[in-house]
Amino acid sequence: MSQQEQWKSKLGFILAAAGSAIGLGAIWKFPYVAGTGGGGAFFLLFLVFTFVLGMPLLLGEFIIGRRGQSDPVNTYRKLTDNPKWSLIGKLGVFTCFMLLSFYSVVGGWIILYILKIFTGAFNGLTQDQYGALFGEIIANPLTTLTAQLVFLFITILVVAKGVQKGIEVASKVMMPALLILFIGLVIRSLSLEGAMDGVEFLLVPDFSKLTSESILFALGQSFFTLSLGVSVMVTYASYLPKKQNLPQSAISIIALNIVIALLAGLAIFPGVFSFDLEPNAGPVLIFSVLPAVFNQMPFGMYFFLAFLILFLFAALTSAFSMVEIIVAAVTKNKQEKRKKTTWIVGILIFVVGIPSCLSYGVLADVKLFDKTFFDLVDFAVSNVLMPLGALLIAIFVSRKVSKDVLYEELRQGSRISQSFFSIWYFLLKYVTPIAIIVVFLDVLGLFKWIGKLFS
Repeated sequence: MSQQEQWKSKLGFILAAAGSAIGLGAIWKFPYVAGTGGGGAFFLLFLVFTFVLGMPLLLGEFIIGRRGQSDPVNTYRKLTDNPKWSLIGKLGVFTCFMLLSFYSVVGGWIILYILKIFTGAFNGLTQDQYGALFGEIIANPLTTLTAQLVFLFITILVVAKGVQKGIEVASKVMMPALLILFIGLVIRSLSLEGAMDGVEFLLVPDFSKLTSESILFALGQSFFTLSLGVSVMVTYASYLPKKQNLPQSAISIIALNIVIALLAGLAIFPGVFSFDLEPNAGPVLIFSVLPAVFNQMPFGMYFFLAFLILFLFAALTSAFSMVEIIVAAVTKNKQEKRKKTTWIVGILIFVVGIPSCLSYGVLADVKLFDKTFFDLVDFAVSNVLMPLGALLIAIFVSRKVSKDVLYEELRQGSRISQSFFSIWYFLLKYVTPIAIIVVFLDVLGLFKWIGKLFS
């Protein structure tokens, strides 16, 4: 039987797990969701939900991952007498596969934007022209498919080398570089005239701007940005030694995630307000609005290039974790099968992602449930599969694993008190599932239906 691979260092695990959590959720999704959700009030709710709801589930995934010391499917089977619970692991593997099929498309867009900067394509355009250029770039089938393939190729090369030599080494380089680049961008952004309006928008809560929709956005974002519900953290924790302090690791990862989300906001909103642009531009904020912001700064395209590079790093560290969970499940942690399996998985993801990649070009008019392939997969993963996985994991940990086992595992490497354990257990067993169900009901449109019923 093959030896279970482990992280070489505590820092390597934290950076890899934080890289998985940060990704596009913190840098792409958080700024536009915060922009449409009211800014400061949204950010405050996001912080509360992340600690009260996200951290209990993150710790839960860590506990069962380290306890199981196996691949994401077998872990659930090992910790209960009922093999049907292994379906949670299989759901996580499927979700990551589908998530990366469209996530890699966005990764490809980032690569294309980096190349476009070197050709001078962004120089001197108006905001409308940036929007038109974005449309042209993502509509070209040959270039977008090639860029998606390049993104997956980089991911495959890293994951094929294994946990220590691949993912951990890459994360130790990319995550510090990401932080350094971000700090430089924030300093430049804060030096702009009128930048404090953007800071105020992000950090000063104005609860009059809060709506029921933005509250639910903040709730969903607190799960989405921590890579919860897909057993990624279960897989990463399976490579941990027993001496690892799980609560400390969870807090470190959440803190890094929040810092990156904050830096993303401070890098983007001061510039948006300084140049009188709209903060609620939605998903195209980074690809359409930001180039216009940077273009109006001295040496702006160099700063935009730095932003795109850190954006690419964040996307890749998340992609590593998604491929890793699939590879771990297929190989059953047999290292001799890793390289071949990683290549096969990467190629299959590319093939399945082709319709999503072509959704803004030759397949733009092909729609299911009034959505393009890209939007449909995004909706299914973000609003159905991930919340479902999170709900099942919360139920499994709190109701199918004995309290004694949970307490023993949580105490390994840490000195948590009985009261800490009791609060964590209560939140995971009752509060977190209710919050996830609320997100589900919102996705199904039940709240809007009830509102119409009583209006």
